[in-house]
Amino acid sequence: MSEATLKCTLEGVSKKSSWKIIRRNEYFELNNGSVVKLDSNCATNKSCTAVTLHNVTNIWAGTYECEFTSGSLRHTARKELKVATLPEDIAMTAEPVTVDCSKKQSTQNVTVTATVQNNNETYKVMWSYKVGDKIQCKINNKSRRFLSQHSYKFCKEDDLWPRTPDGDTVFNRNCPKGRVGYESRTCKGNEWQPVFSNCVSNRLFNLLQVAENYMKGQGATPERAKSIFEGLRDSSMSDTNSIDRMTDLTVSIHILELMAKASEINTLDNCVSQFQVFVDGASDMLAQTWAGVNESIIYNLSSNYLWSVEGLVKNIQINRGQRLTSPNLEVTVCPGGNCEVTSYDTTIYMNRSSGILKILAVKNLTDKLQNDFPYTVPSPVLISATLEDNDESSVRIRLKFNKEVQNSGKTFCVFWNTTGRWSEEGCRAMVGGNDILCECDHLTPFSAMFGYDSDSTQRLEHLTIVGLSVSICSLLIFLIIQCLVWSAVVKTNLSHFYHTAMVNIAVFLLLGHCSFLISSLTTDLSTHPPWCEIATVCKHLFFLATFCWMLCMSMMLVYHLIFVFNPLSKNIFISLSTIVGYVFPMLIVGSTYMYCKYSGKRYHDEKCWLVPGKVFQSSLSSFLFPIGAITLINLCCVVVVIVTLVKSPVLDSRNADYRKTAKSILKVIVFLTPVFGLTWIVGFFLFTADLEGPFFVIVSYSFSILNSFQTVN
Repeated sequence: MSEATLKCTLEGVSKKSSWKIIRRNEYFELNNGSVVKLDSNCATNKSCTAVTLHNVTNIWAGTYECEFTSGSLRHTARKELKVATLPEDIAMTAEPVTVDCSKKQSTQNVTVTATVQNNNETYKVMWSYKVGDKIQCKINNKSRRFLSQHSYKFCKEDDLWPRTPDGDTVFNRNCPKGRVGYESRTCKGNEWQPVFSNCVSNRLFNLLQVAENYMKGQGATPERAKSIFEGLRDSSMSDTNSIDRMTDLTVSIHILELMAKASEINTLDNCVSQFQVFVDGASDMLAQTWAGVNESIIYNLSSNYLWSVEGLVKNIQINRGQRLTSPNLEVTVCPGGNCEVTSYDTTIYMNRSSGILKILAVKNLTDKLQNDFPYTVPSPVLISATLEDNDESSVRIRLKFNKEVQNSGKTFCVFWNTTGRWSEEGCRAMVGGNDILCECDHLTPFSAMFGYDSDSTQRLEHLTIVGLSVSICSLLIFLIIQCLVWSAVVKTNLSHFYHTAMVNIAVFLLLGHCSFLISSLTTDLSTHPPWCEIATVCKHLFFLATFCWMLCMSMMLVYHLIFVFNPLSKNIFISLSTIVGYVFPMLIVGSTYMYCKYSGKRYHDEKCWLVPGKVFQSSLSSFLFPIGAITLINLCCVVVVIVTLVKSPVLDSRNADYRKTAKSILKVIVFLTPVFGLTWIVGFFLFTADLEGPFFVIVSYSFSILNSFQTVN
């Protein structure tokens, strides 16, 4: 990377100057960009123009032509620029692709080839190796010996993917016909991960190169911009599979990003046809199905799409009233005075004294943007406004959205802020009939969030608060009674074990309910991440500890029933129960928190609870899997205890207190295990149920009743 400056002067006065680069018999006009900087004031008393290239690469090698124009006279000069740089495009191939170092032979032959694409320079290639902590084997190729590190775990050979060691990623550059790029697949342990496709259509790949050069300043002309937008409009993605379609969509949105960045340097001129082509192409992207990738990718794509389209609308210059329409995108320009526009059944009104107002209306995008407002659905229309050439200190815009959800609950007027989230700051909502009126004091992308039935939501909240309050009072009464009668009821080791476990279950359940109640009553807790994080950790730890102490109680009962003549001592019970009831849940919660923190995954959501997701990759998994295992173990213990109590003659000969205590513990386990386990199984369906379906209402009420009325009898 380096910098080059070319200067051209003319003895005389000229009205216009320009620069071109000639490469492979093609002319490309140069304009300001991320690489090109033009200067027409480099000298006095003569005509002068200069071009400076920053971060020069091999695409800037060629013949440069400067031109001065004065009337019908043209003066030109040429200069060749040679660029010697490191290669930008290197194709690496290996045969075989991977090496199985678990085999007994000491050496294996591998041929590795490095090909420099589109370059006539002569390069010296040097090979190096990295020594790690894994098992190593020696590899020979024609030039020298190097080491390759592998582990004992391998993924089996599968179609195009060879047998691959754990942790390695295999690249396959054989894309389908008409596409270019690569596919990759990673081996984790003994399992293949899903295929990641980066095979894009040839047409979009070539268009991407043109857009990148445009942003740099090479060929940055209105005609070239229009041809790029036409290429996006004409690139149909409907006939491809979901993976290839999303790859093409990702590249298309990236091209929009490049053009938006370029338009900040070179404002697109007053060309209505250019504007219409852009609107049609951007609209077609929303007509495609955005399926085949996870939500986080869709969130990023939709946010990038919005910022790119909004930036292009802002930077394309249209100085008169104009309306451009398409199925999913509408742009309206209001020059001066009051403006009242209706787009997709949404009315926008703004009163100002001067300036040009550009209004962008987008359909089929709000459902793809991340929604942090619980139990709401966004309006299908998003509105963005841009005001130019206006010096008023404050602005106010009013929007009227069609209320899609009848008999809905609380409705929010929101805007898409710079952090990539919806926010209602600076906006207020007024509901009138079947419409919602929004009034905001800033100009950003707006939408409305329609809540579900407010009566139903309030009933659930009241039910939860009442249930938790009753449960907390019951637990407090139980603990007080335990303190008063402790010496009277704890007479044997078995009864001591039973009451110790019951007190711990009651204490942790009480703490869990208190944490749940505090986070339910504190509505703004989610706006303070540290407090929301603390509340999530407390609920995670306390409820998990409750189940762990249930496991201690059930396992203790089974042990005493099976090993009748070898009872468990207090010291052993205290030691084991401390590990299972205290250490085990703290290790799970701590390791989950650290994993989420250092892997970049979310530990809690806006409701201050664990986040669902892929198995063993989400914080909720660290809660559901332990309690699922404990519930299953407890149910097995119940079966063992019942069979033992019914069939064992040994118990008939023992004292009545022992048998009575065993039956009490059995009754508690039989009651608590299904109730506690069922609660969180229903909670799992609460996170996976469709928010708009009737099943969600049933699951919501079931979870609220079971969770809030948990108590110890």
